[in-house]
Amino acid sequence: MICENFLVWNVRGLNSRARRNVVRDLVGQERVSLISLQETKLDDCDEAMIMDMFGLGFDFSFLPACHTCRGILLAWRNDTWSVSNIARGEFSLTAEITLKSNGVSWWLTNVYGPQADCDKVHFLDELRAIRASNSDSWLIYGDFKLIYKA
Repeated sequence: MICENFLVWNVRGLNSRARRNVVRDLVGQERVSLISLQETKLDDCDEAMIMDMFGLGFDFSFLPACHTCRGILLAWRNDTWSVSNIARGEFSLTAEITLKSNGVSWWLTNVYGPQADCDKVHFLDELRAIRASNSDSWLIYGDFKLIYKA
């Protein structure tokens, strides 16, 4: 059965076994096939960790944490999604996603914005550059660390 459920979550750290178990249980319960996590706080992520959290049949791309902050993880069932053109920025992970069942593609960008005000302009410039690099459908989500209106 093809499942097209998409999970986006600021997990606030995946360093603990208990937190990874919660993610694993939710992914299994909801039969999620595309997973995008921010604030993983992981310096490294390998296939064993992905298999432990999501099970067999998942591929992934990863943006490491910086001094135990940030970190982005994108994982997908390789029988449901095709992922290509992965680009890692300082604050973002961007990829072209294609649903294999119908060939529909779009770009997605998962962000984890900076805390410091001095880095916010650089962050927004990074997003402008991503958008300028393609004109196709684009989904951007995550933790922006910005306030539009107070």
